[in-house]
Parts: sequence; structure tokens; C-alpha cells
Amino acid sequence: MNLSTFRILLILLGSLFTAGFLYLVLPPLSQNFDIIGAFLGGFVNPFSSAYALDIIFTWLVLAVWIVYEAKTKGIKNGWIALLLGVVPGVAVGAAYYIYLRAKQDRN
Repeated sequence: MNLSTFRILLILLGSLFTAGFLYLVLPPLSQNFDIIGAFLGGFVNPFSSAYALDIIFTWLVLAVWIVYEAKTKGIKNGWIALLLGVVPGVAVGAAYYIYLRAKQDRN
């Protein structure tokens, strides 16, 4: 896979996830703006709890990776990926960071 295909796929996947996230989350959130309730909704049963825990730890792994590479490789603006990892989600944060890293590695 060449670099341009790689970049296009990262942008496409991040955009698709964001669209799906907005489609699923905005309607109920507009009816009842309860951020804490929305977060706790991920823990309503053992299966959703396991998925929610997986996402939380995936974000933590991404944070460790970003902080490490900021110090060792000089990757800048990784903090944006951490914000995107919270909203809309880790899929977007990771895609953005990988895109950013590939762009800075090329320069």
C-alpha cells in the first residue's frame, strides 16, 4: 500500500466513525444533555462494561505512545489526538495520530 492510499484510508475510517458516532449520540444527547449518564451507559451490563473498559485502556495506551514519541521522536501536536480520542472516540484519535506521525516522519 502506498502512502497516499494509507492516508486516504485513515481519513475515511476516521470520518466514517465520526459520522456514525454523531448519528448515534446526538439525538439522545439533544433530548437529555447528561454527559455522566451517557458515559455510565457504557456500563449497563457485563458485555458493554468490557467494551467500555477496552476503549478506556486503548485510550490510555494511545496516551502513553503519544507522550513517549513526543519525547523520543519529536512528534508534535499529539495532544490533539488525545482530545479526539475522548470525543468522538479512540478510533479517530488513533487514526489522526497515525496520520500525523506518517506526515512528520516523511518531512
